[in-house]
Amino acid sequence: MVSSESVIEPSHPPVPTTGIAVYGCGEDEAALFREMGARLGLAPTITGAAVCEGNAEMARGGRCISVNHKTRVTDSTLLALSRAGVEYISTRSIGFDHIDLEYAEHVGISVGNVAYSPDSVADYTLMLMLMAVRHAKSVVRRTDAHDYRLNESRGKELRDLTVGVVGTGRIGTAVIHRLRGFGCRVLTHDRRSRAAAGHVPLDELVGQSDIVTLHTPLTAETRHLLDRRRIERMKPGAYVVNTGRGPLIDTAALLSALESGRLGGAALDVIEGEEGVFYADLRNGEIGHEALTRLQRLPNVLISPHSAYDTEHALRDIVENSLLGCLEFENGRKE
Repeated sequence: MVSSESVIEPSHPPVPTTGIAVYGCGEDEAALFREMGARLGLAPTITGAAVCEGNAEMARGGRCISVNHKTRVTDSTLLALSRAGVEYISTRSIGFDHIDLEYAEHVGISVGNVAYSPDSVADYTLMLMLMAVRHAKSVVRRTDAHDYRLNESRGKELRDLTVGVVGTGRIGTAVIHRLRGFGCRVLTHDRRSRAAAGHVPLDELVGQSDIVTLHTPLTAETRHLLDRRRIERMKPGAYVVNTGRGPLIDTAALLSALESGRLGGAALDVIEGEEGVFYADLRNGEIGHEALTRLQRLPNVLISPHSAYDTEHALRDIVENSLLGCLEFENGRKE
């Protein structure tokens, strides 16, 4: 990864038409930004540091910037960016929950997101489901300790289960397509669309599903979509999979259901309060996240650090679509 203090300039700058500041960029992303920027006539100035009030001036001279989802873009940062002449932010993510869109609009900044391969998250979701129902965490831990006995709890086969998919956008739909190959019963729920096959009310979905998997955006309406009441409605022994956003689940209620043994397990690529923990090397420090610590102690809970999207294919999509979003904004201003 690039040092958080370093600024990486292209060693052989292209002949640019438009400048763009790229924040929170790793070495692999930087190479793609240079390659694709040159092709599109964009000249990226790249830093590994997250965008903040202190480095907003790096964007001066251009109207567009690109940021990642790993760090919240504060209101003071948005104001500093506006004062530096920024009018458009491309976030290299599907979600906007790390940016206050109303305040951005108030200071004259438009915000756009990117689409990327839904297969990245869909593949990962199926992997987590299979690992959860086959008790992969405890199997691997026991084997690492040279305990080669079979688990006391046998695994389950997906074809024998009902899977509830909450959110039927591009990623949720890709998950559904994969599940059909396993022969399981699929229920769906989406607040915005009822067109998907198997659509049922959310309370019915959580009450009938052996696995509930979340693929809906985080909004004020979907925060704690799986709250204590809905978690208590879930089937005894059911599993929760979340590759969407951490706050879709009431973590305290989930912990209670897991620690009591009422639920069969959980596989979480995202968690409430992950900011400052995920993407950091904390091997020699305090995590400072009690709920995460308790979850990781449980043998039937899998945790990964918001990495479901992280594939080579998706990264190319993210970089290209971030640049295209900036280019479209610039072209719209010129017309």
